Amino acid sequence: MATEVQQAMLEKVKTNIGFIAALDQSGGSTPKALRLYGIDENQFSSDEEMFDLVHAMRTRIITCEAFDGDRVLGAILFENTLDREIEGKNSAVFLWENKHVVPFLKVDKGLESETDGVQLMKPIPGLDALLVKANKQNVFGTKMRSVIKSANPDGIKAIVEQQVSLGLQIMAAGLVPILEPEVDINSATKAKAEALLQDALLLALDQLSAEQEVMLKVTIPETANFYKALIAHPRVIKVVALSGGYSRDVANQKLTENTGMIASFSRALSEGLSAGMSDEDFNATLEYTIASIYKASST
Repeated sequence: MATEVQQAMLEKVKTNIGFIAALDQSGGSTPKALRLYGIDENQFSSDEEMFDLVHAMRTRIITCEAFDGDRVLGAILFENTLDREIEGKNSAVFLWENKHVVPFLKVDKGLESETDGVQLMKPIPGLDALLVKANKQNVFGTKMRSVIKSANPDGIKAIVEQQVSLGLQIMAAGLVPILEPEVDINSATKAKAEALLQDALLLALDQLSAEQEVMLKVTIPETANFYKALIAHPRVIKVVALSGGYSRDVANQKLTENTGMIASFSRALSEGLSAGMSDEDFNATLEYTIASIYKASST
């Protein structure tokens, strides 16, 4: 049974206008995120120092005045962030209690090599224990990413089966899964892959019970409003969009054309921010970014 806090989070995600901040860069993507933030790899000499620096970056974003629960519905965290504190509170607890932002946790462990035009997720050892840990820290949901490179029916079927299988395990633990079958924006068969993906997802969603609800995180489709059937599906709480390598301006424009879809941007959220900025400039840049993503998510 959902707690009072979980019910409040669910109500916010279902009914409020806003977007989800993806602050879940993991070990493999952290050096690039730091480099874009103005911190080169010669400024840290160990993984621990690297994660200290990226946590400082995330803390600066989260504690910034512009980062508010009126426009930011949720934030996706990396497990390392979950183990750390912001202003003396557990990171997920701080998000909800201080910012009224719903916390999600990235649970995947990266991608397998490409097979049948897709990259499935690597095994996730200890997932049940991680879900127990997330529940104890008032995390609302999870996120897990796999990637579609081409319109291969067998590969896309395998992607959806893996996502849904893990989603069922996550729902059984009382959390809401964000299923993220990303379609590579550079795929030569992107539109066809999206058609195959939507068909496979709709088939899987129809098998869920009335008590089972998921969120979907997808690449912004080639055709505007292509995913309207997914957005309208009764088992889907929200469909959110990844920026996928598009610049923030392009991602925002494309998102604006898709009614009912909201942003869950990562690099496009931190675009333009740097470690050397004054607090005033940092807040002004983040304010502009959040305002623009919120506007694009409000269509």
